[in-house]
Amino acid sequence: MEIAIISGKGGTGKSSISAAFATISEEVVLADCDVDAANLYILFNPEHEEEESFVGGEKAVIDRDLCTNCGLCIPYCNFEAIVFSPEGVVISETACDGCHLCKRVCPHQAIRMVEIDKSRLYAGAFRNGRMVYGRLAPGEENSGKLVNLVREKAQKQSKAFGLKTIIIDGPPGIGCPVISSITGVDQVVIITEPSLSGLHDLERAADVSGSFGIKTRVIINKADLDEAMGDKIETWCKERGLEVVAKIPFDPEVVKSMVNCKSISEWAPDSKTSQILRETWKVLLNGKG
Repeated sequence: MEIAIISGKGGTGKSSISAAFATISEEVVLADCDVDAANLYILFNPEHEEEESFVGGEKAVIDRDLCTNCGLCIPYCNFEAIVFSPEGVVISETACDGCHLCKRVCPHQAIRMVEIDKSRLYAGAFRNGRMVYGRLAPGEENSGKLVNLVREKAQKQSKAFGLKTIIIDGPPGIGCPVISSITGVDQVVIITEPSLSGLHDLERAADVSGSFGIKTRVIINKADLDEAMGDKIETWCKERGLEVVAKIPFDPEVVKSMVNCKSISEWAPDSKTSQILRETWKVLLNGKG
């Protein structure tokens, strides 16, 4: 079973809940698909048994032996990545979009395209099974493609080690990486919070998962911070046919657990939060409300 945990916005507690689920159950495969800002590896410190480079695109570089600093390429760059400097014409690696136009217009063939392979995909053991995650290098693109590779690797790890459950910690938002994270999963869990922006972004995330016909459930985190808004979210979910499987209270111990590199279910297993999460995980695994 593949369960994707997403949120329409950042800061809802999505990763802390993913971490709790990963340490509540029997051994699992944990896939951190938030490749733009992966952080679960900090919490779990997995072994790096496998490391693969990811080519997300190309960048333009200048051959100094051929470049005459004529500057013809500068006005053609729509990304303002090429400028004059004291050293001559230079191309900003982070601003370059890899469109090849400067290479085509250079009269001296002094510009070539090189693959960018600074992004990485890792796989290995962590304390409750196997973990796979990707780290997109700053300025890199094609995060959706890297998410696909993370998921493929997680599925291979699941088969190789006989682990039936894959937990996907997806990125926030509703963009391409989120779509790559949820496509083909058994169910989606959206983490929201009791705020107007939380409701707004829940609506957008639910629209995305609903468009794929994926069974979608909702967890309201920090629900007691604004009970009226929490009730409003719950009413909206009921009208949309979405099951709210848990309302988790605000718990300062969650922060303490993260600081100590543990999930809340490891740090405070007898807390109310941990108890709610254990019951919620049983519901998710059963696949029925």
